[in-house]
Amino acid sequence: MKWIKGFIAGIFLLLVISLAIAGGWLYSLYETPTQNAQEQILEIPRGTSFRAATRMLANEGIYPHADFLYYWARLTEQTSIRAGEYAIPADLPLPDLLALLASGRTVQHRITFIEGWHFRQWREALAGVDNIDHQLPDLSDEEVATLLELSEEHPEGWLYPDTYSYGRGDSDISILRQARDRMARILEEEWEQRSDNAAVNSPYEALILASIIERETGAPWERHDISGVFTRRINRSMRLQTDPTVIYGMGEDYDGRIRRSDLDTWTPWNTYRIDGMPPTPIAMPGRDSINAALHPADGSTLYFVARGDGTHHFSDTLVEHNAAVRRYQLQRREDYRSSPPATLPEGGS
Repeated sequence: MKWIKGFIAGIFLLLVISLAIAGGWLYSLYETPTQNAQEQILEIPRGTSFRAATRMLANEGIYPHADFLYYWARLTEQTSIRAGEYAIPADLPLPDLLALLASGRTVQHRITFIEGWHFRQWREALAGVDNIDHQLPDLSDEEVATLLELSEEHPEGWLYPDTYSYGRGDSDISILRQARDRMARILEEEWEQRSDNAAVNSPYEALILASIIERETGAPWERHDISGVFTRRINRSMRLQTDPTVIYGMGEDYDGRIRRSDLDTWTPWNTYRIDGMPPTPIAMPGRDSINAALHPADGSTLYFVARGDGTHHFSDTLVEHNAAVRRYQLQRREDYRSSPPATLPEGGS
């Protein structure tokens, strides 16, 4: 009987040793960090299963033990995974790797929309991005407005110009939703702080006026003065007569010049032909222009004309304005420019 007891003891000892070896081996696998020598980008497409993702990690040389990773994740109930691009650091421990894949902290790309751009230019900018899901090309402007749940039939003016982050595979619509939400917040904040002398009666009218101000000048120190001119003209039932509205109404026919015939041609936006403001914004205004629309400068000026250096000459009377037109427009200098100087000129306010 002693030999039986010895045999059983030997088997037990062998089992203990085997378990110890297996446990040590499993522990070594658990302690194995990612094997990439430097940060590596891994794209996990939409619909990828966790099992498939572990094989991708192995194939890319990031984590070689695909089976262990899969079963360990199942054992610890960490098999959730979100699609996208992941920046995986070198020597990342296994628990952190699983947490990263489940977190959705994907690589973020950025796109910038400029103040004063038209919605058409937003479309063009998004069309030039090759790492997003393009939905806009098949949609009309009205359909886009519906998808964005706007109260108006056109997106113009409703999207805040700024830099936005997105992950690979995100849709262009999702980027526009970010811009819509930001504009809604800013417009609400500015509307609540509006001045008593503002000529607009609704946040949407504020957007319309702000878009005109945005297109009229890139000189920040002029915006409130221009708003003051438009406010006084509205209060006196004078037409706004602002060139950017003519250009917007011309659409693709605009070739860089406005002719007398263009001023005389009726469009819903041509403020030389219509009373009051146009029916929609003509661009995407920034916060400063929205603030200017709601805080017009006091004064008596009713006219302004571009000087040619990026700023404007303001006049109280038509006689003074006509003289300024002759000086700055009819006898243009060789260095005439429509954009403002890069810095505030001496004496600016």
